[in-house]
Amino acid sequence: MRAAAELWTGYADIITAGLRDTIVTDASGATLPTQDGFAQWVAMTHAVRQRDGQLFIIGNGGSAAMASHMVTDAIAIAHLRANALNDPTMITAAANDVSFEQTFALQLEHLARPGDLVIAISQSGNSANIVRAVEVCRPRDIRTITLSAMRTDNRCRAAGDLNFYVPLARYGLAQSAHQVVLHYWFDQYLDHHGQGAV
Repeated sequence: MRAAAELWTGYADIITAGLRDTIVTDASGATLPTQDGFAQWVAMTHAVRQRDGQLFIIGNGGSAAMASHMVTDAIAIAHLRANALNDPTMITAAANDVSFEQTFALQLEHLARPGDLVIAISQSGNSANIVRAVEVCRPRDIRTITLSAMRTDNRCRAAGDLNFYVPLARYGLAQSAHQVVLHYWFDQYLDHHGQGAV
């Protein structure tokens, strides 16, 4: 039996509700007002720029595409030093020679420096290579932002310095919401520390 066609307005309304209900927590698990969470994220990004540090954005599949997209904007528009860490040769070599769990962690261990910033995107919040990447950052004083959805108890939700959880249970909805979250952060950064949102 085929499901009834989903109306565009209903689909858009679900994403809007998920964005409106986004929950932001800090490293201690304390809930922050969403706008304060974004303000801290923008400040962390600006601190990276001021010290000539690097921004790393990581994800798998569609999230990897979002990472590449945002890294392109970060370099071309905001003139940030940024890297998506999704070169296929590196990813496949790390997965084959070490383990899939280490695909991003291995790169961060060699490329990231104290004070750099990692943005980790995982709709499930449980992708082993994303979780491991965030875990290797803390003892190295590399700041982390996580974007997750799906289950409230996902592993990324409590792993970062700031954690943005969008309460949507479907991948397409969650990915769409995460793209909006990323663009809002970037536009806020440009408004406060760049040429203004474009």
